[in-house]
Amino acid sequence: MDIPESSNFIQDIIVSDLKTGKRDHVLTRFPPEPNGYIHIGHAKSICLNFGTAKKFGGKTNLRFDDTNPTKEDTEYVDAIYNDVHWLGFDWEEPVHYASDYYGKLYEFAEKLIMLGKAYVDDLSPEEMKDYRGNDAGKPSKPSPYRDRSVEENLDLFRRMKAGEFADGEKTLRAKIDLSSPNMNMRDPAIYRIKHATHHRTGDDWCIYPMYDYAHPLSDWMEGITHSICTLEFEAHRPLYNWFLESLGLSNLPQQIEFARLNLSYTVMSKRKLLELVKSGRVMGWDDPRMPTVCGLRRRGYSAASIREFCDRIGISKADSMVDINLLYFCIREELNKSAKRAMAVLDPISVVIDNWEDGRTEEVEVENNPEDPNAGTRKVLFGKELFIERDDFMENPPKKYFRLKPDGEVRLKGAYFIKCESVEKDESGNVTRIHCTYDPATKGGDSPDGRKVKGTIHWVYAPAAVNAEVRLYDNLFTLENPGNVPEGKDPLDFINPDSLVIKQAKLEPTLANATLDDRFQFMRQGYFCLDSQDSKPDHLVFNRTVGLKDSWGKAQK
Repeated sequence: MDIPESSNFIQDIIVSDLKTGKRDHVLTRFPPEPNGYIHIGHAKSICLNFGTAKKFGGKTNLRFDDTNPTKEDTEYVDAIYNDVHWLGFDWEEPVHYASDYYGKLYEFAEKLIMLGKAYVDDLSPEEMKDYRGNDAGKPSKPSPYRDRSVEENLDLFRRMKAGEFADGEKTLRAKIDLSSPNMNMRDPAIYRIKHATHHRTGDDWCIYPMYDYAHPLSDWMEGITHSICTLEFEAHRPLYNWFLESLGLSNLPQQIEFARLNLSYTVMSKRKLLELVKSGRVMGWDDPRMPTVCGLRRRGYSAASIREFCDRIGISKADSMVDINLLYFCIREELNKSAKRAMAVLDPISVVIDNWEDGRTEEVEVENNPEDPNAGTRKVLFGKELFIERDDFMENPPKKYFRLKPDGEVRLKGAYFIKCESVEKDESGNVTRIHCTYDPATKGGDSPDGRKVKGTIHWVYAPAAVNAEVRLYDNLFTLENPGNVPEGKDPLDFINPDSLVIKQAKLEPTLANATLDDRFQFMRQGYFCLDSQDSKPDHLVFNRTVGLKDSWGKAQK
């Protein structure tokens, strides 16, 4: 086969394996635990596993690591299945589960016992932790049950399987090296007792394998060639290899580690994300502020933009923090070219054109996307009463303020020049209505006499305006690195109170026909989409995907 050139250190290994004949094919896997929704960190792993295998003409398995029945649910299985598919990846059928291998994993455990490499321990989890200690330079204290006979261990393990013991009463442990500087090699647990109903196997089992045991053996049973993991599993690799080698297996998979994604102003811990959901700090796993794939999708991100982001950040062996503005940059680049332009007033104030004839309306032409000449134009209704943004008018403006002001003139997008003549105020002195005049000769936004104005503002014709709830999203946390908080603090203490701001907006009528597939640039506001959960025909809800400001791109320049 023609072997493609490598573009990262993982591919270096694969290229070498193929060239030397160590491997003649590539089979990777993505093994999520179904105890929560996958997030953009998992998307990096998905893109890496599926993308690497595809590059070398191989395939990828989707395997659910369902070894902990107390935390797993079919809701998460279905969500992960849908998210991986939405990201644009197809796996080698069928979908696999660690629970598919429970019978074989049990047989392997009995074999380890018969080889004298596993024993049943009566220590409690607390006692086990105490015996092990936490000093890598000092040997662990052996359990008083470590030297049980093979026959006694087999009998006890079979009785564990039969349900004779309570949760935590006994544990099956590997018998390795209590003086190893790698704490993972100091007689790690293989099986623990859990009288809990499993989402697939029901009550067939009351003992469940540990991840470090099930993972390498599941890889081997599926014929995985390269088991690509995040960097925290590097210290677990000797244990991964120990299980495979101790059982005398051949054609072993190779574990390779890469740095996981750390994204600024974001937490990637499933535990913290679950806490956000359960505490009601967010609307759910698909809250558009969440880094979950379903949250990003609801916010308006495309699968292509997430894949582009994962490609840009690359693969390395060193942990680092990725600026979230790179993620914003990727979707902004895409939407700038593809999103339809629309006028939406998020904080409306009334404008009346006094010299416009009562009852008269006309259509003006506005471009759909200046970045796409083939996008064409649309007709928008214009008349006497309008809405503009409240901050597009100031009574006492500073210098270089080029929007509407007393006796000042601005261009209305696609329509006319207007000039402020007077204002109405409420009892508190707040401006409630602006009275203007328009210049009939400036239709289309240009003056035939060459008169120039520096400000162009968007607007909506008031009688035809569509009411909508507009949700403005920002970073969920105020700390750049919520994973590194001051002592005594919790990441959830740094929730951004302005991560969601809701506006009651006035939109141009064309937006009443928006679909879930549509993406819009609200002029001077950002990129928006309909909310897939809460938006209804009689109550439109738009989510801001990303603002117009490209701080990451500017920083790169």
